[in-house]
Amino acid sequence: MNEQILTLTKTLKARNGRRKLTIAVTGLNNIDSPGPGVPVIRGLKEAAGFEARIIGLAYENLEPGIYMPGMVDKAYQIPYPSVGHDTLLSRIEYIHEREQLDVIIPNFDAELYSFIKIQPKLKQMGIHMLLPTLEQFDARLKGKLFQFGEKYGIAVPKSEEVFSGDELTEKLKKFDYPVAIKGKFYEAGIAHSLDQAKAYFYKIAAKWGTPIIIQEFIKGQELNVTALGDGRGRMIGAVPMRKTYITDSGKGWAGISLGDSSLVKMADQLISKTKWAGGLELELIKEEKTGKIYLIEINPRFPAWVYLAVACGQNHPEALVRLAMGEKVAPFKKYEVGKLFIRYSYDMICNLADFEKMAIDGER
Repeated sequence: MNEQILTLTKTLKARNGRRKLTIAVTGLNNIDSPGPGVPVIRGLKEAAGFEARIIGLAYENLEPGIYMPGMVDKAYQIPYPSVGHDTLLSRIEYIHEREQLDVIIPNFDAELYSFIKIQPKLKQMGIHMLLPTLEQFDARLKGKLFQFGEKYGIAVPKSEEVFSGDELTEKLKKFDYPVAIKGKFYEAGIAHSLDQAKAYFYKIAAKWGTPIIIQEFIKGQELNVTALGDGRGRMIGAVPMRKTYITDSGKGWAGISLGDSSLVKMADQLISKTKWAGGLELELIKEEKTGKIYLIEINPRFPAWVYLAVACGQNHPEALVRLAMGEKVAPFKKYEVGKLFIRYSYDMICNLADFEKMAIDGER
């Protein structure tokens, strides 16, 4: 009860005409394959409805978001998901005692299972989140995506799960080359032969474990949608974009917002049918010859380019926080088309003392 009173007091407390919320954010690895944490924080810093005090939650003490000026007010190291959700809960309890967290926004696929499991206990502590259910999380896994598409009437390339090299060889007989070989959480490669498929299989499996997914390769234009669902079947916002520059590892390094209502409609239908709670990203391919749009992945959190949505007039991170806090949030009606994002690298100079504090104490 005391936690609830404290949370309510903090929620209502105003500072410069705005309430102040303490929000913890993961995904601070702003490197060549960036996490969503820094762009989510940028959105929160620009929130109109509250002032955000940001607590960074990092897995490694060299995650750049820890040290970027103006991003996090305090940073803590947290245990990897593989350690187990009880250990994570213990660490969050420690952080909460010191920071009195209002909201946590997890930004990695691999950590969501643990956060979903501990969500009820965090709620009792006065910490709010907006996450999909375990059933929703599992239904959109890469290995189940084809069945997901059949259930909801969405075109999805044929796919198969494999757990061993021998199974890979056997199931590849059902596919024509090239094929996509994908990890269950991250990484993918396009294989043009059995040997190449096996090389991708063992490389990705060594890093992320099995199953590995074989997916029919669709040649065409890559499109993406960042969206937000309220958990009751209502889409709060969606912004589609087209990648204009792709790195060697397949990451979008530049993109432009699109005025394609069919992509927004697809996101709306998916959220409406699944009653998705929280942020998500749809990865799509518009087939080169037919123009047919295929769903190739559903990422169960905001993408690393979510700040483009903020720049287009839809602050999805702010809306997620307000929904997590139990507020009514009106859906966004429009967004600006033709906004371009371009990533860049930057040599940030830091003090060794800050790194040592994070490495030794697990916080700074």
